[in-house]
Amino acid sequence: MQDSSAPTTVKATNDSSTDTQSVCNETIQATTKREFSLIRMLKSEYFLHVISIVAFFGIWQWAATSNVFGHTSALATPFQVLESLRDLSSQKLSGLTLMEHVLISTQRVIIGFFLAVLLGVPLGLFMAFNQTFKAVVKPLFDMFKPMPPLAWISVAILWFGIGESPKIFIIVIGSFVPVVLNSYSCMQLIEPELFDVVRIIGGKRWDEIRLVCIPGALPAITAGLQIAMSSAWTCVVAAELVNSRSGLGYIIIQGMKLSDPGMIIGGMLIITVVSLIFTQGMTFITNKLCPWQREIENL
Repeated sequence: MQDSSAPTTVKATNDSSTDTQSVCNETIQATTKREFSLIRMLKSEYFLHVISIVAFFGIWQWAATSNVFGHTSALATPFQVLESLRDLSSQKLSGLTLMEHVLISTQRVIIGFFLAVLLGVPLGLFMAFNQTFKAVVKPLFDMFKPMPPLAWISVAILWFGIGESPKIFIIVIGSFVPVVLNSYSCMQLIEPELFDVVRIIGGKRWDEIRLVCIPGALPAITAGLQIAMSSAWTCVVAAELVNSRSGLGYIIIQGMKLSDPGMIIGGMLIITVVSLIFTQGMTFITNKLCPWQREIENL
């Protein structure tokens, strides 16, 4: 009986494997033979990216060559901007190369940004944790919050002169508000039930901070840091437009004095690229620090 049943089992197994393989082959063939769909291609994300970029540069080229702004020299074409960037990279402006101007602006942004973080994050968290501290500080912060950072330029020059200090001060002012706001509001986004769970399992106050507050607050704090980084780059350009001999803002103001739109837009593009690098770096750090945060797709 054992000898007669063994071949039957092997045969059944072989038949099952054959059926599975045939189904896989049919699926692969159906996928391979899928007909080209024009609608699917038009809805493709990468195709839309290409269309958007091509349309942008096309409109730019048309606006620069069609006398839209009154005279032909008001707006440089993309090729003229590339030529200006090539000239800037091969010559010195105010005794500094293009890379040195980029590094100077980057140094100012980093110093001002970290000072804002060192001051803003503890202030926001203290207001969130301590109601007495909040009652004292928050009214003053609410008065300070609506003031635009650029309004402080004249005051900064009066206080600190025309060196590096006023530029750093303006960057700190511009980055400070989003850091404080997100550090303060992060605690309000945490579900109160999470604290109840920690208390039920016998957790103390430190356990609530370690298990609930820190993981719940980090996503909002890092989001505030990303906003602060963008504000820092905005403020450094504004600060370098006044009484400065270095930095990317100085390149833009020199382009304005020379009536060179290629230099102006080239400086703007450099700022965009450097700021984008910093933003992507902040996003990478955020994903590493907060792997549990939710991502909303197809919103």
